Amino acid sequence: MAVDIQPACLGLYCGKTLLFKNGSTEIYGECGVCPRGQRTNAQKYCQPCTESPELYDWLYLGFMAMLPLVLHWFFIEWYSGKKSSSALFQHVTALFECSMAAIITLLVSDPVGVLYIRSCRVLMLSDWYTMLYNPSPDYVTTVHCTHEAVYPLYTIVFIYYAFCLVLMMLLRPLLVKKIACGLGKSDRFKSIYAALYFFPILTVLQAVGGGLL
Repeated sequence: MAVDIQPACLGLYCGKTLLFKNGSTEIYGECGVCPRGQRTNAQKYCQPCTESPELYDWLYLGFMAMLPLVLHWFFIEWYSGKKSSSALFQHVTALFECSMAAIITLLVSDPVGVLYIRSCRVLMLSDWYTMLYNPSPDYVTTVHCTHEAVYPLYTIVFIYYAFCLVLMMLLRPLLVKKIACGLGKSDRFKSIYAALYFFPILTVLQAVGGGLL
């Protein structure tokens, strides 16, 4: 197989994207950021993510998916207490919202339309923070090679949280307005208001601490 020979790329995550392939001939571009769904290999070429998530990847995604559900249930109980019989219905609705958000997230992820995702294997902690490893060859100019080396473990959580929030805003207010008559007008929507606070917190947690978790 003939491969276009160029100098090796600088930095941990800069790679060469395949520009042209004809039979055994492959021509790669200059060093730069890899497209979404790809990461660099040991030879600094951008390669598509074709592996399946490992057990620990699924456990991590499951943990991040359970966080909003547990927080929903906590605040529903906190603000409902013994004053309302609607807490059970709100619990079920929260479970439905998070379950549907998880299913939709899997369906819109690559490959689209199936409950399956392909991923890049996590090799080290720095894979989660590629923005910190952009090289500066002359200490003046920075070569930006930030990409999702742990595809899709980083962004899929944000997509899931977005769907959770949208489904909650579509379904929960109607349900609470119909069945939470035992609560005052200012109390019946407090569990929804709480979600509007903890979703940004969860987003920051994922953005900053995803790799550590």
